[in-house]
Amino acid sequence: MKETQVWKLNGFLGVLVIAVFITLGVMMLINTKVVFGVLFVAIAVILASGITIIQPNKAGVVIFFGKYLGTIRDSGMFLTVPFSIRRSVSLRVNNFNSKKLKVNDVEGNPIEIAAVIVYKVVDSAKAVFDVDHYEEFVEIQSETAIRHVATRYPYDTFENVELTLRGNSEEISNELAAELQDRLKVAGVEVLEARLTHLAYSTEIAQAMLQRQQATAIIAARQKIVEGAVGMAQMAIKQLEQDKTVDLDDERKVQMVNNLLVAIVSEKSTQPVINAGTLY
Repeated sequence: MKETQVWKLNGFLGVLVIAVFITLGVMMLINTKVVFGVLFVAIAVILASGITIIQPNKAGVVIFFGKYLGTIRDSGMFLTVPFSIRRSVSLRVNNFNSKKLKVNDVEGNPIEIAAVIVYKVVDSAKAVFDVDHYEEFVEIQSETAIRHVATRYPYDTFENVELTLRGNSEEISNELAAELQDRLKVAGVEVLEARLTHLAYSTEIAQAMLQRQQATAIIAARQKIVEGAVGMAQMAIKQLEQDKTVDLDDERKVQMVNNLLVAIVSEKSTQPVINAGTLY
């Protein structure tokens, strides 16, 4: 199906034409010209059945004895094909807020995910005739697309992975919108936006994943501290050698580096020990 324009006439002009036929019919009946009077009144009644009113941002799908004739997109009152059925379809922007869905990410971790889909109907014929109840179709296909996208990426990763659900929400939303558009084009629906509104680990593994994140953060912090400590120890030895403050052999350099690393890396404050004797 493809949306087309249907024949229509300005509604006020149509009402005027109907009024003229009614007036002629009444005059004919008064003048005892029953056949013409009944004919004009019948024409007026037939034309009156074609009067329809279209609200702003709505479309009227015209069906005549099971055949699609076209769509009225303009708002106002119109005279269209008599004895036709006019089905109203909203062209306004609508949104669907999905429920919290429990799915497994690409690594098999159970997560909770939800999204909001902003859409509107752009082809009223497809929305009415190609699917049954396009609102329910949008709802089901949206949840299906959310599940499909969620299973293609990890929730989060501590390795060098290009895309994750938590770290790349913009890219994930764009991919979700593209997949939804591909699914909903059969219903004449245009997806304007798709955004994740909820993303979290499922309750049964949330505590374990929190501990994992904390452990990873501690390891990352320790790596930075060790790198800084090594750099400071190297700088201290280099400075002492340049200034010729003391002359250290390899064994004493190792001992000095060890003491500096312990002092810097240790979580607790170190206690200094004063050596009043000789260096050796």
